[in-house]
Amino acid sequence: MQIGYARVSKEEQHLALQLDALNQAGCERIFEDTITGTKDERFGLTQCLDALRPGDTLVVWRLDRLGRSLRHLIDLITTLDERGIGFKSTTEQIDTTTSSGKLIFHIFGALAEFERNLIRERTIAGLAAARARGKLGGRPRKLPSDGKVHLAKTLYHQKQRPIADICKTLGISRATLYRYVKDNRKDTGAADGVRNAQSA
Repeated sequence: MQIGYARVSKEEQHLALQLDALNQAGCERIFEDTITGTKDERFGLTQCLDALRPGDTLVVWRLDRLGRSLRHLIDLITTLDERGIGFKSTTEQIDTTTSSGKLIFHIFGALAEFERNLIRERTIAGLAAARARGKLGGRPRKLPSDGKVHLAKTLYHQKQRPIADICKTLGISRATLYRYVKDNRKDTGAADGVRNAQSA
């Protein structure tokens, strides 16, 4: 059985072209999504993948209707192949049920692997260069304002509002709130130690 999948973004909102192509290709069932390709949750695609059985073929109008990226596309096709399911794209005329179609996707996979290795090598080289200059890699930590920290501590110690409300109001996570409070305890302990030393 040939099963079609069609997707348009919220800006396009025109499935007719894809549906016509999928019907012409002989699809007996067609699943649809109206959502951007970068979104992880695509319920139509999930239902489509669940409906596919060994020996079936997934058909799309164009490659970019299925995958969010080349890597995602290749992963999907690989998973389908492992399940004994074929794949066709009518626009690019790719058919993994044929030898030439499988060859094309092996080439795509090699290119994706090559790109991933290049990115990894550049990242490692960049971190090594930064360490050589005495810098640490990673995103710099954003320091909170003193006012925000003080307000967080005050609301926490008043114990009049739930932790979730405090975090939502200040736009911080529970871990961040507890870190503010913990730092405050350390500061208080250090100050008490200084006062005790001076009084002695």
